[in-house]
Amino acid sequence: MRLKNFRNYAEAEISFADGVTVLSGANAQGKTNCAEAIFFLCTGYSPRVTREKQLVRLGEESGYTEGTAESLYGPVKVHIDLFRNDKKAIFINEMPVPRIGELFGNIHSVFFNPGELKLVQESPEDRRRFMNLALSQMSKQYFYALQKYNKILFQRNNLLKSGRSDLRETLSVWDEQLSVYAAKIIARRNELLEKLSPLAEEAHAFISSGKEALKLSAESGYRGGEEEIREAFLKDLHRAAEKDLRLGFTTVGPHRDDMKIFLNGEDVRLYGSKGQQRTVALSLKLAETEIFRDRFGEYPILILDDVLSELDKSRRRKLMAKVGGIQTILTCTSVESAVLKGFEYSKITVKNGVLKGL
Repeated sequence: MRLKNFRNYAEAEISFADGVTVLSGANAQGKTNCAEAIFFLCTGYSPRVTREKQLVRLGEESGYTEGTAESLYGPVKVHIDLFRNDKKAIFINEMPVPRIGELFGNIHSVFFNPGELKLVQESPEDRRRFMNLALSQMSKQYFYALQKYNKILFQRNNLLKSGRSDLRETLSVWDEQLSVYAAKIIARRNELLEKLSPLAEEAHAFISSGKEALKLSAESGYRGGEEEIREAFLKDLHRAAEKDLRLGFTTVGPHRDDMKIFLNGEDVRLYGSKGQQRTVALSLKLAETEIFRDRFGEYPILILDDVLSELDKSRRRKLMAKVGGIQTILTCTSVESAVLKGFEYSKITVKNGVLKGL
């Protein structure tokens, strides 16, 4: 991987081992920035900021991240130019790509840092974002269906607020279109949760030494194939029409779905301790890596940023045992790296935006 004017990196070039690589150094040296660069290279998405100009090094107008990965399907090279005006340019195997959706599926990655606790602690939007990003990496078609759905939803909501005399007739046209993409999204999310649930339960049982029982459930309420879902969703849209007109926005659909998470039968968001919530979020991410392996025949790159400090000794060791066969980028301070004794890993030190392999 090569970086130029990315966060606090003026220039950097580093290779990562097949197994676990530890990015070690004091706080505020660039460990998390390096982890972020890897995930951004894979997805075009930063888990830390919404404005991409914030990724460009202070005082510079542009920067880039570039990397080559080997997979069962051969080598792939991704290069992303970043600009202070919030624009970016993406190249795959030296060829420019016009849409960010084309980036998905080239290099798979799963990211976890303390901010991922939002997945468990906060709003349904955070859990939808988790599902959307996982599914987009697995299928460009899902990403484009999501884009289409959001565009039609925006137009439908504008229509609901307009007060036009022909509103009901026009609304039915948007309803038909919305139902097509809603069905695609709901069907794929149902499939994801069907696979994710037992894998997350297994990962959580392993890390917690079987002391806690994790359960997931979907809240969409739709089952069956795409056509069955489309018909049921269309009926729900019609039933909600009066309410939608009164409120001025669409009250049903995958943009309002949630994934419920239970620990020992209780809603973990309301009753779980912070430590339990952290283990649940981590288990979901580990389950995601297994789904990638089942689908593509190989694990994604697993990025674990600042995880060790928040786990007790037993769960740290369970985690390290779990990720042994996955290419994992793990950030920790020099002090925390002591808990890795007995495990095989490569080490890269990070100091003032300089990476040095050992």
